[in-house]
Amino acid sequence: MPFAPFVGKILNKKNVIPIKQMEEKTMLKGGEFLIKETPATDVFIPEEFTEEQRMMAQSCREFTETQVNPQMDQLEKHDRELLSKLLKEAGQLGLLGIAVPEEYDGFGQNFVTSMLTTEEMGKGFSFAVAFAAHTGIGTSPIVYYGTDEQKKKYLPKLASGEFIGAYCLTEADAGSDANSGKSKAVLSHDGKHYILNGVKIWITNGGVADLLIVFAKIDDDKNLSAFIVEANLPGITIGPDEEKMGIKGSSTVQVYFDNVEVPVENLLGERNAGFKIALNILNLGRIKLSGATVGASKGVIKYATAYANERKQFGKTIGSFRAIQYKLAEMAIRTYASESLTYRASQNIEDGTNALVAGGMDKGLASVEAMRQYAIEASIAKVYGSEVLDYVVDEGVQIYGGMGYSAETQVERAYRDSRINRIFEGTNEINRMVIVGEMLKRAMKGELDLLTPAMAVAKELMAIPDFGATTTDYFEGKKKKIINFKKAILMVAGAAVQKFTDKFAEEQEILINLADMVIYTYAAESLLLRIQKQADTLSEDKLSMLQHMADVYFYDVATIINKQGVDAVNSFAESDERQAMLMGMKRFTKADTINPVALRRIIAEDIISKGSYAF
Repeated sequence: MPFAPFVGKILNKKNVIPIKQMEEKTMLKGGEFLIKETPATDVFIPEEFTEEQRMMAQSCREFTETQVNPQMDQLEKHDRELLSKLLKEAGQLGLLGIAVPEEYDGFGQNFVTSMLTTEEMGKGFSFAVAFAAHTGIGTSPIVYYGTDEQKKKYLPKLASGEFIGAYCLTEADAGSDANSGKSKAVLSHDGKHYILNGVKIWITNGGVADLLIVFAKIDDDKNLSAFIVEANLPGITIGPDEEKMGIKGSSTVQVYFDNVEVPVENLLGERNAGFKIALNILNLGRIKLSGATVGASKGVIKYATAYANERKQFGKTIGSFRAIQYKLAEMAIRTYASESLTYRASQNIEDGTNALVAGGMDKGLASVEAMRQYAIEASIAKVYGSEVLDYVVDEGVQIYGGMGYSAETQVERAYRDSRINRIFEGTNEINRMVIVGEMLKRAMKGELDLLTPAMAVAKELMAIPDFGATTTDYFEGKKKKIINFKKAILMVAGAAVQKFTDKFAEEQEILINLADMVIYTYAAESLLLRIQKQADTLSEDKLSMLQHMADVYFYDVATIINKQGVDAVNSFAESDERQAMLMGMKRFTKADTINPVALRRIIAEDIISKGSYAF
């Protein structure tokens, strides 16, 4: 591989990218973005990646382009030998050990750096799933919860690719309700082993794995426990690869455990703590999945733009047709928003980890706590990123037309591979419940003061509207929109909680309405903060282009938030209360008048001229 020496230069321990030092910034807790303003200076934006980080991303890009993608047809034939070979080659290049601590033969990079590599690997179709399963849910449980002995024994092998990891949680009757799993572990008479029995399904990497993170209940425990299980132990049977709609190049199997003797020292974490481990690792999986969808979206935009520039109809390239330009512009705008919120949330997790470490907490435990703290943002990123990618691949196929339906094209593969992302790591429905449920739970615990601002909004509804002085400052004007979007959320949430009290969790349709309002508000704010942070360094033309993207996005989001809010209000409010809330919703979601056709054309023409997503 011609780029191997280059990778080695970047990923050697004498040249490790330093973890970003803590800066003086406003440390908002998870979910606080809803009630507090985030200064643009406090968010991380992709434009701030260091040269070393960009070189590392380039290494991942070259690996997928030269080693992975040319062999995707063969991978999709369930070629376990090839999949194992590619994962081990990634390990030899250091790509599997980026987030593994240095003392265990990894490179100890920070969370944002690991997210960038995840994004680049996301362009590798179903191989990205195998890569993410190994480096994330297959390795991280040991990084965060393993004993020193467990880490010394297994992490160097996982970092190098000698061992491939898999995560065994799901069962036939235990999907979203993971803690209801029936797998059992019983201590042997001599006290040296746990005897493990059960069946796990939908296990990614199961067909090539050397090491399994397995969840089961010990005796009649209420909660799961977690175990590190070597896949070659007697009593383990690996089923054939599942025939799936997409991600065919990843190995997905059932794993059977029949009286498997697991050494007692391979209990991961504490007894009864497995469900907690599973939930915390899911938070990691959700944000990592968002990063992969950003990379995949960019990849499809590149394919679609190239095709639009080559394909001719009626004597000209289809990229000159306005309907195609609309699609390319919208694909790029949504991807830009997804990228913005993904790295904003990633830096939140990194800053949270650093703050806890500075306070004396162990690095692994600090990482877990930071991910728990920003579980709301992780769920937002997962939902938004997966749905953006679904939009992008669908429009990518449409731009290709009939060719897009052919298995000869990359967009056909991307279309099939995308669909699973709305199911992976907790369905998008579950994640929407998490977003609102976690906010309300933290409010009830006094961790998040939603009551005070919600009461202020309710009081504002009863007063004469104060539209305030208009501003000519672009960013201040957009921030007022964000403030009003948040008021709309607080208005609906406050009234719904008052209406349903402790039964609110049963009103899933309204929870989904609120979740969508939160998701699009967070996305709009993230996009705006990214543009504002770099505004002073941009040329007039580049800043104008990004502002066009923001204008179109805010124009559309205002309508989406309004629709979700109105649906919720009409579902539970009555009489004068309903009328007042509907008037408030109209006020809080008022969109600026723009020419969306003209702005999308400008954005699309920029994409077409550059040949790909270039924002």
